[in-house]
Amino acid sequence: MTQVCTATQPSVGVTLSHARVVHKVRDQGFTLIEVLVALAIVAVALAASVRAVGMLSFNDRLLRDKSLAALSAGNRLAELRLEKRFPDIGSVRAPCPQGRLMLECEQRVSSTPNPSFRQVSVRVSPAGRPTEMLAEVNGLVSALP
Repeated sequence: MTQVCTATQPSVGVTLSHARVVHKVRDQGFTLIEVLVALAIVAVALAASVRAVGMLSFNDRLLRDKSLAALSAGNRLAELRLEKRFPDIGSVRAPCPQGRLMLECEQRVSSTPNPSFRQVSVRVSPAGRPTEMLAEVNGLVSALP
């Protein structure tokens, strides 16, 4: 006849080693609830890390685009200064690509209190999206040699 001990103290007919075996069997492994909770915690952590990597990728692309746009705007202002001609007052749009990035520069020239200088503002946006400004550079162009 086999006796199963459920109490913490062994009963009279059960040896101490038999009581320890019964308790050991019950204490081994994890319950399904514990496994599901651990799995949920890991899932939340993985989702957060995937989102963080996605944001880093987006920010990296935006920073690259803005840097190339600033370079393009600076180039346009340098071109105006090197042309050695006084720019006409007004606004002009022209493509100004940088590598594979298609950009569009809007150059606005306005007068200043000193007639020998013109205020130049170069705004750069992605081609076909003029409202989404990536960079803007302002400078003066002189009529003097």
